[in-house]
Amino acid sequence: MFDDLKNKVVVVTGGVTGIGGAAALGFAASGAKVFAQYFGGGEELKAIEASGIKTMKLDLTETAASQKLIDAALRQFGRIDVMVNNAGSLVARTALDALEDDFIDKVFDLNCRQLIHCCRIAADHMKTQNSGNIINVSSIAARNGGGAGASVYAGAKGFVSAFTKTIARELVSHNIRVNCISPGTIHTSFHDRFSTAERREAMRATIPMQRLGLADDCTGTFLYLASDKASGYVTGQVIEVNGGQLMP
Repeated sequence: MFDDLKNKVVVVTGGVTGIGGAAALGFAASGAKVFAQYFGGGEELKAIEASGIKTMKLDLTETAASQKLIDAALRQFGRIDVMVNNAGSLVARTALDALEDDFIDKVFDLNCRQLIHCCRIAADHMKTQNSGNIINVSSIAARNGGGAGASVYAGAKGFVSAFTKTIARELVSHNIRVNCISPGTIHTSFHDRFSTAERREAMRATIPMQRLGLADDCTGTFLYLASDKASGYVTGQVIEVNGGQLMP
């Protein structure tokens, strides 16, 4: 269906586990050449590498990590056609009265700062090609607000959505499209770590489809947004993938 993705070079941050891992596998199955960054991953890493995806372990919050990632992908494949910025985390559930600068920095460094630099550096290379796609990952929390203790994370994801729309305007003259996927409650290790079973069940009950999403539920949207044939007139959009949990 997305045959124009064949041989395209796709870089995915957080590209081994959860939503990013499913996206990386989806791109590979479509014939793309995939370079996946990760910081943690056990059995999932084996499955990713077995599919032929090239991987790199890297802490994206380290100084110049985004540059290291892009440089490594370019050494491997020589170009970048699609940049998927999926890496991010709640870090911890922290109430308003306990928020301190170190924690705020951790959340913004992981969810915003490294994403900015990955977009900037990838776009520089895409400009020389006069083509490219950037896909950022936001969250339903950017529209609805997060659950208790997720205020900074929700704010960071709100930034991602607004940043995506702004740079879409800046890059459109270079034939670079920039869009955003906003997942709802997707049952991955993220929610196993940060949400109790009771909280997950309460969230499930609010979803018209009456189930939590799966990582694979987001994959088709990544492929759609990366395909110039399928979405060539789409830029600056935030696509909600949530089973009806949010209907803006």
